[in-house]
Amino acid sequence: MLLYNVTVGIDKEIESEWLAWMKEYYLPKAMQTNAFLDFKIYKVLTHEDESSVSYSIQYFSDAIEKVVHYLNNDGKILVEEHRARFRDRHVVFNTLLQEA
Repeated sequence: MLLYNVTVGIDKEIESEWLAWMKEYYLPKAMQTNAFLDFKIYKVLTHEDESSVSYSIQYFSDAIEKVVHYLNNDGKILVEEHRARFRDRHVVFNTLLQEA
């Protein structure tokens, strides 16, 4: 099993708007690609910045080829949409992990 983890730091002022957009638009679009079997989204509680909040979005996949295809195709489009919509109000850190 593979875990593609995306940690997003988002300005607190737009947290509700961002979270709603992620749940209603971005995550359903990502799941429609069939690259992932499931996803989870968690608020990071250990984040201690006064102006931002962090979320971990965890996508689960059964094949690295599916994840790579997603990252090179549909994922690029979604990332650009995210950047355009939340320009200069977020930071993103991605990690691809394999179950040991």
